[in-house]
Amino acid sequence: MPRLALALLLALAFAGGGGEDERPPAAAPVATVTPEPPPRDVRRARCPAGVTGCRMVRGTVIFVERVDPDGDGDLHVVLRGGSVTGPGLTAVDVAPERRPRRDPRVGDRASAAGPVQTGSYGQSQIHALEFRVSARRGR
Repeated sequence: MPRLALALLLALAFAGGGGEDERPPAAAPVATVTPEPPPRDVRRARCPAGVTGCRMVRGTVIFVERVDPDGDGDLHVVLRGGSVTGPGLTAVDVAPERRPRRDPRVGDRASAAGPVQTGSYGQSQIHALEFRVSARRGR
């Protein structure tokens, strides 16, 4: 056993073999990520008085369908927020007369209020009586 220890020490001593003129290896470049600015929060949409089954939601846009397949001009948006459609998700149907001047984009913050209705795929969704959107900073 002592011979093995001595052999390891000698191997380590000679393995470096370095002279004084050797330079340490250059540091590997480090990637830096510039975080995207947080989205401005949007003012909460409110349920109009007297609307039964009205729900309110505010969240981040994760899906936008600008052109409705049935051709009636509705805007469909899915928000990460609320739990109307599924856990943590809410689908919103926005009628043409309630569409904002600029359709939302993924990452925008939006708020909607209106009664819950069944969508064309059987999902629960908010039929927006009020819909607000706020763009991310820097746009």
